[in-house]
Amino acid sequence: MRNSVPRTALPGRSWSTQDRLAKGLGFFSIALGILELAAPRALCRAIGVDGHETVVRAYGAREIANGIAILTTHDATPWVWGRVAGDGLDIATVLAGSRDGTSGKENTLLGLAVLVGVAQP
Repeated sequence: MRNSVPRTALPGRSWSTQDRLAKGLGFFSIALGILELAAPRALCRAIGVDGHETVVRAYGAREIANGIAILTTHDATPWVWGRVAGDGLDIATVLAGSRDGTSGKENTLLGLAVLVGVAQP
């Protein structure tokens, strides 16, 4: 007897909106992590937190690991929330790093705006 329910996805794979968003977030995390590992000094200068290159490199490794986890797990929900928590750390780091006054406040505000924008679950 034939199944009357049409197949809309590959076995074991879902193509829901949430899954597509999670996949995009996973790829974004990996790309951001690569940027943080490859050019931490330029990124720190751009967002106004000069001198925090080591922290940015560590956050880059976290982003790559989180992105891989999002892309390879069956249920990405905990990893997406882990990424949101990581974004909270990023925001706290930019706020703390901006207090030393070594870079322009407009760069710091721009960096915070970007972080808040990508931190939405």
